[in-house]
Amino acid sequence: MQHDIASLRKEYKREELTEESVAANPFDQFRAWFDEALAAQLPEPTAMTLATADTQGVPSARTLLLKGVDETGFVWYTNYASEKGQCLEQNPVAAILFFWPELERQVRISGTVERVSRDESEAYFHSRPRESQLGAWASHQSTVVASREDLEQSYAAMQQQFADGEIPLPPTWGGYRLSPLRIEFWQGRPSRMHDRIRYRQSDGGWITERLAP
Repeated sequence: MQHDIASLRKEYKREELTEESVAANPFDQFRAWFDEALAAQLPEPTAMTLATADTQGVPSARTLLLKGVDETGFVWYTNYASEKGQCLEQNPVAAILFFWPELERQVRISGTVERVSRDESEAYFHSRPRESQLGAWASHQSTVVASREDLEQSYAAMQQQFADGEIPLPPTWGGYRLSPLRIEFWQGRPSRMHDRIRYRQSDGGWITERLAP
């Protein structure tokens, strides 16, 4: 079945976003919107697209889950040897995007990235289900796998290896924190005249400005 993709449209008209209505601090504004996403019972409110680039400027993007946010930044966990981990090792800057279509909203965040402490990674790793802990050991993320069977055999081997006792944190697994330099809040509006309010860091504080849609 063929579709006329160019003709697919949706009119956005739920809410508005003004300079007077946003919080002075972007983290407060994010928490307010995130709380509304939770209250709306969205299927994956923590899902975010992470965009990285290697030293040649070649970009890559993938969707993962936010696992923490405070005044220091936005945190997620992954395999340090993965493609994204290698990109961040070479070029420790990134952008993340939250898209909540049910609320006609998106949040764009960009900044510098560094690993969280080993203690933070340990604490989060041991809070995960045991099956997920085993998966972190079984999967050499982003490497070529000969077959699904090979992957399942690796998982079974980890089950046997760690059959008794606590599963240790893998040496190549842990968290990253993105410290934002810019955070933009986008609210869909009619006639594609969307509201875009951006916060950017300047001399240790935040400047708020409206962007053209």
